[in-house]
Amino acid sequence: MMTNLFDQFMSPTYLGMPLIVLALGLPWILWPSPSSRWLNNRLVTLQSWFLNRFTQQLLLPINTGGHKWALILASLMTFLLSMNLLGLLPYTFTPTTQLSLNMGLAVPFWLATVIIGMRNQPTAALGHLLPEGTPTPLIPVLIVIETISLFIRPLALGVRLTANLTAGHLLIQLIATAAFTLMASMTTVALLTTSILFLLTLLEIAVAMIQAYVFVLLLSL
Repeated sequence: MMTNLFDQFMSPTYLGMPLIVLALGLPWILWPSPSSRWLNNRLVTLQSWFLNRFTQQLLLPINTGGHKWALILASLMTFLLSMNLLGLLPYTFTPTTQLSLNMGLAVPFWLATVIIGMRNQPTAALGHLLPEGTPTPLIPVLIVIETISLFIRPLALGVRLTANLTAGHLLIQLIATAAFTLMASMTTVALLTTSILFLLTLLEIAVAMIQAYVFVLLLSL
């Protein structure tokens, strides 16, 4: 039973060829591109408004020098949001449930922020390893702990996104299976379970959007 539950997270193949590349490229195809007209349609206007609001909210606590990251962070947010939401459709595959993909996104971005911080502000970057006012006997211990926490951050980013989406998908499948099984024998309980499934689906949509935002927000901070 457990093997069947986790089969939904396996990379789909067709004629022996993995379709993970198609799953990663599909979100970019679905987003409309702005035209050369003076007035865009409603979908492009809504998309531009969303990206502008997200970029303003994301870059609010960041100084002017960090605004050059706006394009790549907004693109990452769009990419994660599209994949998370598309994975909730029936007969689809969610690439962000793969830890390898999430780590492949988290590690380079985290490493870029660390390298840029060490290059531009080495004193401030190294100062984060030792809080101000630390007693002298605790200095070596705190430096080791802060260094370990620094290297754990990309793992936490990848595992957080993977665990939240995997848990939501598993819970939806379990409740849907229970509702389908109880439909013939206990109709009332099955209808109640279906209503819970509907509410859980709404919650999972919110989780898909929030986790994409949290991933990018923690990278930017």
